[in-house]
Amino acid sequence: MGMLREPLAEIAECGLPSALEVMGERWSFMILRAALNGVHHFEEFQTELGIARNILSNRLQRLVAHEILERTVMECDRRKVMYRLTEKGVDLLPTFVALRQWGEKWASGVPSTPVLVDVRDLQPILPVSIQAHDGRSLGKHDLCWMHAHEIHPIGTRDGSTPNPPRLAAIADAAEPVDAANGAQGTSARVRAIAGRG
Repeated sequence: MGMLREPLAEIAECGLPSALEVMGERWSFMILRAALNGVHHFEEFQTELGIARNILSNRLQRLVAHEILERTVMECDRRKVMYRLTEKGVDLLPTFVALRQWGEKWASGVPSTPVLVDVRDLQPILPVSIQAHDGRSLGKHDLCWMHAHEIHPIGTRDGSTPNPPRLAAIADAAEPVDAANGAQGTSARVRAIAGRG
């Protein structure tokens, strides 16, 4: 990534290894998918997913320990337990949707059914994308890395220069990013766009 890139050997302060530690295997995502589809009980997870009891028990315990799922003993029958997504778990929805869309495009080659639509217009959601602070969709050549302390609101570059220095794009270190686009690309965030974009 040119002059600046992620410190690949340092994993303690990076969110990706932490996320993979929690969700980085098939059954965890299958349980997440089931929970997003309204499955709440151990027996339901086992029946719907066809997963061995010991594996399911281990993954549920792990997801509860990482606060992705919340485990609640039911009032009506203390022998029964309900698993519900926490806010932290629901925040994995864009990741889940992005992986599903990637699989449809590059693995199965066909759209899955049922199709995820937005509840207002009942139209399919757009592909999950990386977006700039102002909502523009960004590609890999629109991105660069900056140290957090170097990022300032647009037009307030330490009171002097509104644009950051030229930085290399992620995919091609030899291809510089336009200064204006570089400034907008640094505040990119990933989210799913529903309906209108």
